[in-house]
Amino acid sequence: MTGSGKAMILTYHSLDKSGSVISVAPEVFRSQMEFLAQSAIPVVPLESLRTTPGAVAITFDDGFENFYTDALPVLTEYGLPATVFVVTDYCGGSNDWPSQSLRGIPRRKLMSWTQLRELVSCGITLGAHTATHPHLPELPLARAEEEIRRSKHDLEDRAGAPVETFAYPYGDTSRAVRDCAAGYFRFACGTALGMVNEHSDPIELPRIDMYYFQNSFWFESLWSLRGRAYLALRQTLRAARQAQLRLHPSTARS
Repeated sequence: MTGSGKAMILTYHSLDKSGSVISVAPEVFRSQMEFLAQSAIPVVPLESLRTTPGAVAITFDDGFENFYTDALPVLTEYGLPATVFVVTDYCGGSNDWPSQSLRGIPRRKLMSWTQLRELVSCGITLGAHTATHPHLPELPLARAEEEIRRSKHDLEDRAGAPVETFAYPYGDTSRAVRDCAAGYFRFACGTALGMVNEHSDPIELPRIDMYYFQNSFWFESLWSLRGRAYLALRQTLRAARQAQLRLHPSTARS
């Protein structure tokens, strides 16, 4: 995977019109999937990304019910694969896990186990996103491992499919947490904004948050030099914000 063969992992959370930092409007998602389906860009399961130069993988974090109602019909219509990272202890509930303050984040219903099993039957891949969505590096390592292990085993037991992928809640990780994840999964995703290349760590793959690419011009430009320049700008702005948050953690947004 070299040069123009760089691959991308697209990240979505909730399909809704709230305008929050985890939200993309359903009609925007449909337009983006239509563009991918009509292009020559290969859209592949996350597990195949590193062996498919220039490919795209579609991922959703948290397991919101609007994936089932709004994303699944579109993905089925266009024949596109996707991976959904599930917070297992909250299936059938909502995103009110202990680490979530909900400031500026919409409270939304999460998919049930019945719906998750239906996703598997439709060819959607399930990945683990911990049991309770904590900041993993802040936990004792044994508890962090329990969050990782239990989410994988519960998904496999209750949804009936092998689970080989993981996403770190909030993108928070550490060397010890990554080593732990590597013991359970082939691939894990972070939130570093970037493309996947031959040097990417399979246990902390970068992704591209679609919150920043809801405008169709910029989304379609991702496959051009103009889009790569915009992505580099977003990387710089995010790095500056993260540096500010390290200096002033009280301004952090959950």
